[in-house]
Amino acid sequence: MRKITRITTQKKHKNRYNIFLNEGQDEKYGFSVDETILIEYKLRKGLELDDSMITTLVQKDNVHKSYTQAINFLSYRMRTKKEIYDYLVKKEVEPEHITQIMEKLESQNLLDDKLFAEMFVRTRMNTSSKGPLLIKKELLEKGVSASIAASAVENYPYEIQYEKILKWVDKKLNRGKKESFRKQKQKLQGTLMQKGFTQDVIKDALANINEEKDEDAEWDALIYQGEKLLRKHQVKLDGYELRNKLKEGLFRKGFSIELINRFLDESLDKTHDHYE
Repeated sequence: MRKITRITTQKKHKNRYNIFLNEGQDEKYGFSVDETILIEYKLRKGLELDDSMITTLVQKDNVHKSYTQAINFLSYRMRTKKEIYDYLVKKEVEPEHITQIMEKLESQNLLDDKLFAEMFVRTRMNTSSKGPLLIKKELLEKGVSASIAASAVENYPYEIQYEKILKWVDKKLNRGKKESFRKQKQKLQGTLMQKGFTQDVIKDALANINEEKDEDAEWDALIYQGEKLLRKHQVKLDGYELRNKLKEGLFRKGFSIELINRFLDESLDKTHDHYE
């Protein structure tokens, strides 16, 4: 048995205490504990401790220090169970201590993946241009179960997805760009899928922008692309082969057959007149 000879407050951490024990006739530093451990075990000068109790106190204090670190990690924002677990592993906390800490945090309602997922979806929905499928992927990466993630993204309604897509498309659709309207729509569709929006809402929202198609801008874009192709191919091709090559190239670029034929009639006639 060893007796506590003195208890002092640490200078830098006022809620931690140094415990000194007798070493024969001398005194020696034994260990330190948090105030909660000091109170729980009624540590005081003159109290006798055996080796197993000292080991218990040190372990209890280690758990408390790790628990405090976890609380601090949680103070910045909510975390998933996996995030807390990974954090404690990174801090090299003993596996059995991690279990104790996780159970304590859950009992205090400080770890709740369902609540985390719901708040995460709400925040992403209000502050980003991401769709529900991408947000669900983020939740899965944070360790939220598939069922909880799926349930949470149901709080991202079709109507909000639709409005968000329309606003985003309105900013990104460049009517002065030298590309066909269809080509621009295809690119927008691809980007929206990457952003995690569902197929049905993408289709509905993009169908809505067909009414905004600018025929003059479309014709200007076709002339720009058509003249580029003409300069490229007229060196080696002429007649039917040239016309077919231009038609094929412009169709791949998303222009309508009607506009393509109009361009070919006008531009190839001019080319023919030029050579005559």
